[in-house]
Amino acid sequence: MKTLQRYCAVTILQAVAFVLVALLALSGFFDLTNELPNVGKAGYLIQHAFLFVLLRVPGHVYEVMPVSALIGTIYSLAQFASSSEFTIMRASGMSTRMAGWMLFKIGVILVLFTFVFGELIAPRSAPLAEKLRLSARGATISQGFVSGMWTKDVVRSEGITGKVTGSRFFNVRQFRNDSQMLDVRLYEFDTSLRMRSLITAARATFTGNNTWRLDDVTETLFVNTGPLPDAAQSGGGASGKGPATFGQDTSRVTTHKLASMNLVSEITPRIISVSASDPDRMSAVELAVYTRHLSENKQESERFKIAFWKKLFDPLAIFVMMAMALPFAYLQVRSGGVSLKIFGGIMLGVGFTLVNSLFGQIGLLSSIPPIVTAIAPSLVFLALALAALWRVERT
Repeated sequence: MKTLQRYCAVTILQAVAFVLVALLALSGFFDLTNELPNVGKAGYLIQHAFLFVLLRVPGHVYEVMPVSALIGTIYSLAQFASSSEFTIMRASGMSTRMAGWMLFKIGVILVLFTFVFGELIAPRSAPLAEKLRLSARGATISQGFVSGMWTKDVVRSEGITGKVTGSRFFNVRQFRNDSQMLDVRLYEFDTSLRMRSLITAARATFTGNNTWRLDDVTETLFVNTGPLPDAAQSGGGASGKGPATFGQDTSRVTTHKLASMNLVSEITPRIISVSASDPDRMSAVELAVYTRHLSENKQESERFKIAFWKKLFDPLAIFVMMAMALPFAYLQVRSGGVSLKIFGGIMLGVGFTLVNSLFGQIGLLSSIPPIVTAIAPSLVFLALALAALWRVERT
């Protein structure tokens, strides 16, 4: 059985590698086509476009590997069936369970390969690709937003620890690759949502330990005086008969300028760059950290939760795709040639991709738990694979 396992593994892995290269070349071609209109603008040359496409290839490995595993496995098993090798294997005592176990062990190799690209290589190559394009065009990350980049932070009594005393909104017009923000505005509110301060800075540089150094600072402080009588509704202002409202005493607003000041915040350069990134290009660790940050600040995180669970379950779909391929080995040549079986595999792969994307969009529009949204397509196709195996074994 070891010899048979090695023979099947080499044959299937070679076929999967061939299909993977073909799909990556196709994805790279589409990426290059999208980049060509930008070539020649603001110093963005054709070599930058080619390097940008090359750096995005690891991210495509994560996306197309399940389909590559499906088509490559179908091709190999169809070849075994057409040459009667699979019939000989079955006559020698190989059961469907043994064949499935052989495919599972081959799938482990493909899953590990996919995780390496998805968790180690793609999350590093994708930001490099974006930085390359922005640098070549003389742009910064946040210039794609009309009002700059926005993110939210909580204010605590002791830096990033202690009791929550308010909230802070970051507005960054430009974010450079060297962990430096330009044209920064910080809107700080207390727990009653009254503005406590407005800080503007020409530049903010991250110095480590959750600390930003702000340069050329203008700080405006608002004094919150507590309950104030509503003069219009009380009919006399200070009589206290009307309902009380919370506000600021505008006569006690103070503004002063500083050459520099330090700001302690949970916001780091990584969080800012991640907030402008595509969730599909992030690692599971980055998604977990950023999702927790959004949840703590009571911001919408559904999209990132779905991306997190898909990051965990999509590589496992390789096992499902290989299970889908196994019934094709039981179809004899008279039931259809190798080309027809490969075409069927391509259609199944396209169907899986469409269903996977559809469930992702449904999860954003409904109250379906993100984990269900991520795993449902694989479960549906696994059920189809088991039903197909049950049928071919009884025909």
